[in-house]
Amino acid sequence: MATETSPPPLETAAPPEPAREPSGPGIALHVVSEAPAARVPSEVLAEAAPTLRQRVRDFRARHAKWELALFFFASFAYDIATLRRIDNWLVLTKQGVFLGVLGLLLLVELRWSWDTEPPRWLARVWRFREDALHFFLGGLLSPYTLFYFKSASGLTAFLFLTGVFGLLVANELPRFRALGPVVRVGLFSFCLTSYFAYLLPVVLGYYSGTLFMASVGLSCVATLLITLLVRVWSGEGRRTLRQVALPGLGIQGLLVALYLLKAIPPVPLSMLSSGIYHGVEVVKGPRGKDYRLLHERAEWRLWERGDQDFRARPGDRVYFFASVFAPTSFKPQRAGDRGTRLVIRWYYDDPEKGWSQYHAYDDLYLEQGGRERGFRTFAYVTNPRPGDWRVAMETEDGREIGRLSFTVSPDASTAPREFKVEAG
Repeated sequence: MATETSPPPLETAAPPEPAREPSGPGIALHVVSEAPAARVPSEVLAEAAPTLRQRVRDFRARHAKWELALFFFASFAYDIATLRRIDNWLVLTKQGVFLGVLGLLLLVELRWSWDTEPPRWLARVWRFREDALHFFLGGLLSPYTLFYFKSASGLTAFLFLTGVFGLLVANELPRFRALGPVVRVGLFSFCLTSYFAYLLPVVLGYYSGTLFMASVGLSCVATLLITLLVRVWSGEGRRTLRQVALPGLGIQGLLVALYLLKAIPPVPLSMLSSGIYHGVEVVKGPRGKDYRLLHERAEWRLWERGDQDFRARPGDRVYFFASVFAPTSFKPQRAGDRGTRLVIRWYYDDPEKGWSQYHAYDDLYLEQGGRERGFRTFAYVTNPRPGDWRVAMETEDGREIGRLSFTVSPDASTAPREFKVEAG
């Protein structure tokens, strides 16, 4: 019996003992560590090797601010490269469509954002409304900033431009977005006026302060229409007044004040180029009248335009040559009309009186727009005094299109001068 019963315990006990021994801590830990790995191998593998989509999502989360800045500047650079002319009808139509879609999105948001749930057909895309609103706002603010930049001249205009650029940047920031419909209504109101401010001159073919005020009036009408619709839908008059009418009309009041202060650039007019020269010669070119600009500037002084360091001999004239962009539609509107009037003003920094106007050439009319090289013109003064000078081109109502500073120093030499020639 002993020889028959002893072998089985040896055969059956030997294999299971390592897995069942409760008193062996090393073996017990080994069993516990293997069980979960056998049950969820996919989770362990996922933690060890994340997918490409997860890695991209994690990378974007870590660098969210840089991603925002990259897309912002890429979008602005794209507009700089593609928005050549303010009077391009494709550009005007696109911005008009953007404004229409933006207005509808704003109405939808105001309709269902005040303690009311959107309908089922809208609920699926409701969470994307904010991104869509800011996409269209960015698509409008970017070209407006560019067009204002092209037309801006002088400190007040550049301060206004800085404010517009600040709005463009703030529109991309999450904190700014969190302020809700109040800010978006204000931005929409600003976009409306900016659009009409250059659409009306392009359509009608001339620039004037009356057209800017008409732009403000159209924006006010649109704001009041949105206010009325939201008031009817929500039944809350005071809240509608506070969150829709006040921000929209408040922006219009601010724009009127800035316009009266001459802080808003005269879009759609802009200075393409300007310079100071010793001479301007009118010659016949392949496309009509051309100009030869004479100067002494050294080739390495690339930052200067013409002879901004003007060395004057007795009897010399200082020429200011400028090229102004105007839309193709700009031309005399009726018989006897000479076109949009411009003024060239010369200022001298008198040692005793300070900056004062020296001369004004106001018999200048922009008779035809649309030329690729712009509307070209020039003016001059004879025997300029030594010292600091400034010359500015303005609209009839005193808004600067561009300005240029230069210094006059006496040239005592009597040697013959050989001028360099630049095409104008």
